[in-house]
Amino acid sequence: MTAEPPHILVVDDDTRLRALLKKYLSDQGFRVTVAGDAREARERLGGLAFDLIICDIMMPGESGLDLTRSLRAESRVPILLLTAMGEPRDRIAGLELGADDYLPKPFEPRELVLRVQSILRRAPAEDSPRLVRLGRLRFDLDRRLLLRGSEEIRLTAAESDLLAALGERAGEAVSRDELSQQPAAEGSGRAVDVQITRLRRKIEADPRFPRYLQTVRGRGYLLRPD
Repeated sequence: MTAEPPHILVVDDDTRLRALLKKYLSDQGFRVTVAGDAREARERLGGLAFDLIICDIMMPGESGLDLTRSLRAESRVPILLLTAMGEPRDRIAGLELGADDYLPKPFEPRELVLRVQSILRRAPAEDSPRLVRLGRLRFDLDRRLLLRGSEEIRLTAAESDLLAALGERAGEAVSRDELSQQPAAEGSGRAVDVQITRLRRKIEADPRFPRYLQTVRGRGYLLRPD
């Protein structure tokens, strides 16, 4: 299990700027996901946890200020607002709504990185997500999500329970009998075998020769993450 670099969500309707910010921030070691508007941002937030949001104020439909207001009602995730508007009242409005910082356009990319780093240092300490890395995939033990980048790979309840049970004891063989006691399991070793086969199809490059989800003869199954 490993904690990954800070994950940033960039929300801006300017396609070129989104691409530039994603490349620059990625080059600086951050994980970056992008959204073109508030609606798309909500979709991203519904399936992923972020350490910081960089959000443009002037967007069609729901503005960055509106998004900031609604997010603050339910989340403490740090928010850095970007805007071409440079008047003090605009900056004050964003800060009053709960934004952590404000950066007028145009700006130097290096200044943006310094602002981001400063915000992350000030952010309240929260538990890092417990992640099991399986090649290009990662499994969030707390949220029971299997992800490839920002894409969620659908798991059934039984598959999710099995992967979580194995992930909690990564590197240790877990018996079929124990695995059959998971809440969504059907209560038999044969049912566990079937679910394991299905899981391998989702996480292994070649399910016939599993790299991560291994059978331990006479003992059960073992998850061996990277």
